[in-house]
Amino acid sequence: MKILFTGGGTGGHIVPIIAITREIRRIYQKTDLQFFYLGPKDEFGSILLSQEGIKVREVFAGKIRRYSGWKSFLQNFVDICLKIPIGVLQSFFYIFFSSPDMIFCKGGFGSIPGVIAGKLLLVPVFLHESDIVPGVANQFISRFALEIFVSFPGTEYFPLKKMILVGNPIRREVLEGSKTDGESFFKLNSAKPVVLILGGSQGAQRINDKILEILPNLLENFEVIHQCGEKNFEQVKAESKVMMKLPSTSTLTGGYHLFPFLKEPELRRAYAAADIICSRAGSGSIFEIAAVGKPSILIPLPESAQNHQVKNAYAYQEIGASLVLEEANFTPHFFLEKLKSLFSQPETLIEMTKATKNFSKPEAARIIANYLVEFLTGR
Repeated sequence: MKILFTGGGTGGHIVPIIAITREIRRIYQKTDLQFFYLGPKDEFGSILLSQEGIKVREVFAGKIRRYSGWKSFLQNFVDICLKIPIGVLQSFFYIFFSSPDMIFCKGGFGSIPGVIAGKLLLVPVFLHESDIVPGVANQFISRFALEIFVSFPGTEYFPLKKMILVGNPIRREVLEGSKTDGESFFKLNSAKPVVLILGGSQGAQRINDKILEILPNLLENFEVIHQCGEKNFEQVKAESKVMMKLPSTSTLTGGYHLFPFLKEPELRRAYAAADIICSRAGSGSIFEIAAVGKPSILIPLPESAQNHQVKNAYAYQEIGASLVLEEANFTPHFFLEKLKSLFSQPETLIEMTKATKNFSKPEAARIIANYLVEFLTGR
């Protein structure tokens, strides 16, 4: 059994693929199982996929830029007229010689060449949409998909007869953390509530800047585990050291735990140790936060395509599991007061925690894996 995955090359595409492949291995334990991945260059994603035994092949891929100007027009022309056709040709030969039994598409412009080539070669295509509003690429790809797995009720654009509501696939391993183990690992040393801040890969610096601005005040009331992003780590580390040298902060330095990126074992412990999570509003983050049953403050990325993070965030807030703080309102002291207000109302935090359970779909990866295996073995 050979399954080819394709996606746009971001963490939001890579992590769900990893979750699904792990579940397929649990279900289908025969030796003929092979996984492949086709997508644009992404060194970090390639490392993660290779660690899971997934063979990675890079192809050219383009994107459509919706902002105006001669530069974006030229980039769009190059991508549409050169990169995408070359990517389709590369994909065609790769799919022809690897002969996968199906293509599972996680979406994004990076998956278009593989889907087009696969359809030309009559390979069945399945699509997963993470967000409540599909991007342009997934709207295009949906025409070729036999079935479309969706994460949110009320997902826009797709025909109802093709949609299967499952949630966003998450790794079950991140749900298995212990609070005691997390407290020990991060050396949490006070009775203060623990705030986990997940900066994400996009727009992380803007969150970092605001956290640093109120760091002394934040540490007076909370312990903080802060994932600031690989590219931002050295800068945030240096600036946080300056803040820690302030007289008001000298006794609080042990309460700040800074990381460039939380790998899976660290993330599992961080989720378990946290009392509240502050995060961007990508679908993967929302469904992991819901699955670990933590209240949250979501700060959607305003530049996200089709404004999908804002729509994701408000859909999640509607069920009472989270507060949405749009970036225009994300001022440092307003954020701090929101945190203080929530922890002064323990009954509100309890209700938010209950609401996460109603939204959570921790079995999404297993459900998709079962569907794919049954489709291939039943043909």
